[in-house]
Amino acid sequence: MQDNDLIGTVVISKSGRDRGNYYIVIEQIDENYVLLADGKRKTVEAPKKKKLRHLNITSDLADDIKKVIMSNNKEVDVIIKKFFKAKGII
Repeated sequence: MQDNDLIGTVVISKSGRDRGNYYIVIEQIDENYVLLADGKRKTVEAPKKKKLRHLNITSDLADDIKKVIMSNNKEVDVIIKKFFKAKGII
């Protein structure tokens, strides 16, 4: 798996106090850890670090968000919030 294969993927936390929360992968640190953002509580500037085994990886891939993350756009959090609102998650 490439380092950026998971970027833009929607995941659900399956353990910890954030169980059931939806996030988008913004960076893959290594084969075990990723950085997550939801645009609200966990932003791109202060992402959540989580083990992959504690996540349910969905088949949803936000291609437009992946492009914004890769281009280092400052409005990533706003775009992530809009994405989750459109899906009815927030």
